[in-house]
Amino acid sequence: MSFFKNIFNKEQPKQRQLNSPSQLKVNDIIVLSDSFALPEMLRAKQYQVTAVNCYEFEHNVQTEWVLKNDQNQTLYLTLDIDDETYLKFALEIEHEDVETLFDLDDFATIFEEPGEAFLEKKQDTEHTKQWTSEQYQQCIFAQVGYFHRKDNRSESLSSYEGKEAGEQFELYQLLDQDESRGIDIEVWEDGDTDVFLTLYRPLTDIVDMYPGS
Repeated sequence: MSFFKNIFNKEQPKQRQLNSPSQLKVNDIIVLSDSFALPEMLRAKQYQVTAVNCYEFEHNVQTEWVLKNDQNQTLYLTLDIDDETYLKFALEIEHEDVETLFDLDDFATIFEEPGEAFLEKKQDTEHTKQWTSEQYQQCIFAQVGYFHRKDNRSESLSSYEGKEAGEQFELYQLLDQDESRGIDIEVWEDGDTDVFLTLYRPLTDIVDMYPGS
């Protein structure tokens, strides 16, 4: 009997436990709150992690999780860590969105020294509703960073120049008055410019997390 008992009493492999967004890996799924403070594309939605990248700056490295929902909409998640930790969601927008949201002459001052641009919103597009504030003040000007298509938690980042050093860019950032919404702009060496609307939310807006298969 002891032989059969040992066979059937073998421990089953333990499923990964997710206790923090910082533990997310590719294929993991997050479930978001139904709070009306969230934009519709986030409210009560599920997103799956499709990639993990990182941004390397002089004094810190930020992990980025690429998220997609069942409608193939893409968001980017990082953790804003200061005295408290917040979820930072980023939504990439197009030139047409920028043109509708802001006066383009005002927007151009973001890239001019001393980097103290002030923006007032004109109007939203369907794509940007609930992602924006009425006014923004610039807080970062031309901060150099490197983008790596690597998970910095498990892969080492090269400290040498060359292809392993990552893709260099300059970061420009603006925030609204209560620092709950912002604009991130990444300008790459080839001149390409990516614009993101950002939203800072408490960790409790992720109400559940499931490990991927």
